[in-house]
Amino acid sequence: MRWEPLLLIILMAGLSGLLIVATGGKHRWFALLVLSYLTGLAAILFTPISFDGTGIYIMPIGIGRVNLTNLDVFNLGFLENIILTIPLGLLLKWALPKLSLFGVGFCGLFVGSSVETIQYVLSHHWLINRSSDINDVLANALGIVIGGLAVAAFYRLTASHRQRPERVAA
Repeated sequence: MRWEPLLLIILMAGLSGLLIVATGGKHRWFALLVLSYLTGLAAILFTPISFDGTGIYIMPIGIGRVNLTNLDVFNLGFLENIILTIPLGLLLKWALPKLSLFGVGFCGLFVGSSVETIQYVLSHHWLINRSSDINDVLANALGIVIGGLAVAAFYRLTASHRQRPERVAA
């Protein structure tokens, strides 16, 4: 029963992968790379599988804990959550280039809150023992903003590079 979310994730990822391969397309490899990232992210977030920075392990059966008040942003887990969500910010700003950085930040808070809420519900329904933590919400939002900033900086640099006239060697 605890492994139903993982089976659902694998099923959806497999079907999506088949659809990507079957339809082909110019950027098939990129779509498969994004699918792999999202599948791995979903497996880490919504199953009893956990990663502590040094190894992967199985969480014991339980309902997890909830932390809505104790801020602790100076630890390895906070940094891991930021790094884990930077690609989401890259993808968000790449897919929606006109979205402001404020909008990216709002989306980051929404995604972080949604992940923690889903973890809470799944933890109580399937006993996957995932914690719901305000620090994770903030770290996820910060990672998404950093990814969005990176893409915005890339767009700005490439736009200014295209506007400069080429120097002619004399």
